[in-house]
Amino acid sequence: MFLDGLRRRNPGLIEQAISLHQAGAIPANSYVIDLDAVGGNAALIRAEADKVGLKVFAMTKQMGRNGDFCRAVKAGGINKAVAVDMECARACARVGLGIGHLGHLVQVPRHEAGAGAAFAPDFWTVFNREKAGEAAKAARACGRSQALLARIHAEGDRFYNGHEGGFRAEDVVSVADEMDQLDGGESTGVTTFPALLFEDRTGTIGPTPNLATLARSVEALRKAGCRDIEVNAPGTTSSATIQMLADHGATQCEPGHGLTGTTPLHAIRELPETPAVCYITEVSHLHAGRAYCFGGGLYIDPVFPDYDVKALFGRAPEAVGDPPRRVDIPPPAAIDYYGMIDASGPGAPQVGDTVVFGFRPQAFVTRAYTVGLSGIRTGRPRVHALHDAFGRMLNIPS
Repeated sequence: MFLDGLRRRNPGLIEQAISLHQAGAIPANSYVIDLDAVGGNAALIRAEADKVGLKVFAMTKQMGRNGDFCRAVKAGGINKAVAVDMECARACARVGLGIGHLGHLVQVPRHEAGAGAAFAPDFWTVFNREKAGEAAKAARACGRSQALLARIHAEGDRFYNGHEGGFRAEDVVSVADEMDQLDGGESTGVTTFPALLFEDRTGTIGPTPNLATLARSVEALRKAGCRDIEVNAPGTTSSATIQMLADHGATQCEPGHGLTGTTPLHAIRELPETPAVCYITEVSHLHAGRAYCFGGGLYIDPVFPDYDVKALFGRAPEAVGDPPRRVDIPPPAAIDYYGMIDASGPGAPQVGDTVVFGFRPQAFVTRAYTVGLSGIRTGRPRVHALHDAFGRMLNIPS
């Protein structure tokens, strides 16, 4: 879905990825990241957030917590991350990104609360009183008081399956009072997810009912005497949605796919962010009119309805201009050992060809590698370290 935008706006990424894969510098099954574009995208988002006074925490899971990606984000002016889980926190901290937000979407396991507190996160989201107590106790042991965000929900709010949880919005004042009584904890605001969503039917981004729930909760807290209330409102964040978040009372935003130009809105509109990631693999074998390419990172984000997946292929950078071919990939319930490219007619894929996809990645849930490139626009590309999906550097081949 993002292949057309890549070819139009960042063909150099595709060209260099093909050349470097053919030279053996990038392995098959790799998400290849244009680090210079990521830094530029981060700067765009930072600038828009600064205009309206929003704090910015980068989401890094989409790029597998790749260390060079994190450093590019930091170079662009976003120096703190939202850690979707403890693995995110560890990976980001390793490469010098501060932890701005912990515990959302994934709560911190009980016996890891001490490790979480050691990262000194600016904010820590809790879904219940037990988790609030664990966070406060761990922070107290580190000699600090932890700012806590209450995940809230109300009738009619929207959540992805498996993302549900939190306090009832009508209890927000009593919840804040209880948090303020914790030794080592203090109530600082509210959060939800998703606050914004892409509507495929209209091709627009709009607020979910959750955002109105946040606004009602903030009003209740203000009436109770609370001040300086933080409103964390993540979801589909890019430079195009910052003003909308601010208009709805948000004080924090958490760009993820916006950093690589791969939000759903980027698929249908030309936004300021530059497309900054492609998926590279290669043809393994031919069988019954199809060319089988190695998988491992053939991830289709369920935010989109079904669509025809297509890919480029070839052994020279000029392949960027060739017509893409349709590819069948295994359904989510199956293991993506291979993708199957239409190999009918002239100019069909051959064994060893590089294959290029334009996905909206969630590298951390795949078996794919991630690797950054810099210097694409100068004609002196540099391949950075190969990482696994947990943000750990690898030495491949070995």
